[in-house]
Amino acid sequence: MRPTPGTGHPPAPTAHARWWRDAVIYQVYVRSFADSDGDGDGDLNGIRARLPKLAALGVDAVWLTPFYVSPLADGGYDVADYRDVDPRFGTLADFDALRAAAHELGVRIIIDIVPNHTSSAHRWFREAVAAGPGSPERDRYVFRPGRGENGDEPPNNWKSIFGGSAWTRLKTAEGEPEEWYLHLFDTEQPDLNWQNAEVRAEFEDVLRFWLDRGVDGFRIDVAHGMVKDPALPDIAEGQKADLLDGHTKLPYFDQEGVHEIYRDWRAVVEGYEGDRALVAEAWVEDAERVARYLRPDELHQAFNFEYLTAEWDAAALRRIVDGSLAANDAVGAPSTWVLSNHDVTRHVTRFGGGARGLARARAAVLLMLSLPGSVYLYQGEELGLPEVTDLPEEVLQDPTWERSQHTERGRDGCRVPLPWSGEEPPFGFGSTAERAWLPVPASWRPLTREAQERDPGSTLSLYTEALRLRRELDALGDGSLAWDESPDEVLVLRREPGFRCAVNFGSSPVPLPLDGTVLLSSGPVETTADGLILPLDTAVWLRH
Repeated sequence: MRPTPGTGHPPAPTAHARWWRDAVIYQVYVRSFADSDGDGDGDLNGIRARLPKLAALGVDAVWLTPFYVSPLADGGYDVADYRDVDPRFGTLADFDALRAAAHELGVRIIIDIVPNHTSSAHRWFREAVAAGPGSPERDRYVFRPGRGENGDEPPNNWKSIFGGSAWTRLKTAEGEPEEWYLHLFDTEQPDLNWQNAEVRAEFEDVLRFWLDRGVDGFRIDVAHGMVKDPALPDIAEGQKADLLDGHTKLPYFDQEGVHEIYRDWRAVVEGYEGDRALVAEAWVEDAERVARYLRPDELHQAFNFEYLTAEWDAAALRRIVDGSLAANDAVGAPSTWVLSNHDVTRHVTRFGGGARGLARARAAVLLMLSLPGSVYLYQGEELGLPEVTDLPEEVLQDPTWERSQHTERGRDGCRVPLPWSGEEPPFGFGSTAERAWLPVPASWRPLTREAQERDPGSTLSLYTEALRLRRELDALGDGSLAWDESPDEVLVLRREPGFRCAVNFGSSPVPLPLDGTVLLSSGPVETTADGLILPLDTAVWLRH
């Protein structure tokens, strides 16, 4: 059993603590969590004020999305200063107070680091533009002359993840065209050159800056990026620049050179007490490729995007679970499980929306919390929030919207501020604001945390009880699992000592000859003399 959050400091670090192997980590999208000063943007003090709610939920750690100085061209993933807090979100003193408050509650703090690119407002990029071709300043980024007559064509045919070309051409002060720079994301996010020793040294120093301030780990944005094939070859004609591509090898993702970087980073964090963790956002093609990031001298965790993107299907999920556990076990690493984050459609909506989507989402979290390893929760999923699919076009801020010529709405629908309390939008998101940076739908009135805290049948109550049981039951957390025989559209997993989880993915109720005591279920289940009747889209936990 693990220490209960909310009861004091994190456990004293030991060589064997490895808290990240079975932690429940809650992702906070800083701008949308809680607004302390009434300006419509969430901030660090808003998070600090609500930390007791997260401790009461039962999480072990909080992961904060970027709060650094940024123009917010891409939600803060365009960093202009890696060692300071954007004034919209607070100050370094506010961060220190947040970290201290979290540790007092027994909750660890993980922060984002964005090493693939900077903001175009970063001092380095401004210096590179001013210095001109061939300069040491430009060597920090990926600049190249164009192809074709007068260099009018991009250096290659790479596409931005957000749409359009991955190259933008600079102009001189006199308006004359000159070199092109690479940006795999927005034009305001120029890619760094990780062959440059100064870049490597800079980021190791950034890690130390935040480790010295007491952070417990880093989530590494685009961890499979950073290193590009130095030949910058064209990709196949018509190939889409997806983050997750299981069929083709891209010359700018999952290159061998990233592993050398992470061995260096691992050495940095190993120099600190307290069992600090490194977590990879690595969109790579299969579980075996992901596991290469988790070798003993590299990173501690990697997000399981194959699990996140899986359909609501028993056979597919069992295959992914088995493959993930086998690949990670081979390198001695824990598996991680996640259903939603700030980059994908919320899973209530992905699973069908409405009552059906919510029922599946409730069942899905019981399955996920039963699996060996660590779990990531995305803010608001404990309230059963759906994707907001009807945001007015004039409020959309994701760069995908503009770069796709208004054909893809982007990720704003999963980033709408949280509903906390009250009867009218934005439902207590801010202390005084009558607005939020994205509008909160009035239909979320029954989904506020305040309303759900009073309802023992609410999704919040389900999450709270599931996390309590996960802490208390020796069978759950790190370890192994076995599958029991079951009908085709049902999964029944067993964890020892004495725990089973059954989930019905089918289209009708299923009788199951399972004995034992029902500990928790995602919806009503009927017990019989021969076992139980498990309704469709329902999960149950049993002690046997």
